[in-house]
Amino acid sequence: MAQNSNRPLTASRGLSGFYIRLMDIVSSSVAVIAGALLLAGVLAVCHMIFMRYVLGQSTIWQTEFAIYSVTGAMLLGAPYVLRNGGHVAVTVLPDALGGWAKKIMYLLSALVGLAFCSALAYSGWHYFLEAYRMDWTTGTVWNPPLWPALLPLAIGISLLSLQYVAEILRGES
Repeated sequence: MAQNSNRPLTASRGLSGFYIRLMDIVSSSVAVIAGALLLAGVLAVCHMIFMRYVLGQSTIWQTEFAIYSVTGAMLLGAPYVLRNGGHVAVTVLPDALGGWAKKIMYLLSALVGLAFCSALAYSGWHYFLEAYRMDWTTGTVWNPPLWPALLPLAIGISLLSLQYVAEILRGES
């Protein structure tokens, strides 16, 4: 659901208002973690460039770490992006229709997004737990455990599902 300038960011009362405010706080807090992961990925790439091209040494962990940290940042930042309407959306038809048709289209798109993200969250947690319990590793030269790379998928998509619920409760003004 895209945010517009006259849409309230939170409902004012009741349990649904509390849930919306809570999810807004959680999404913003996790976005800070996403920013730290993005910074860590950038620093790993800078370190890799320095090691390879200045010192002439080979690198082992930097590429893999950068991929995992930047991907984790994207997944953990998704609920914040949804909350603020920062996702890419084509709104020509809803904007042209306006009124109830627009609200119904936004609701249907949010429900489809919620269904997809819920299924992905279920699979993400299953995959994470399997990797953790079976001590899977990446199989690369660095060969770290795989579960830390999968944890942002499970957490991020679960929070995205919960943020979809908040957006559905928030509605479109």
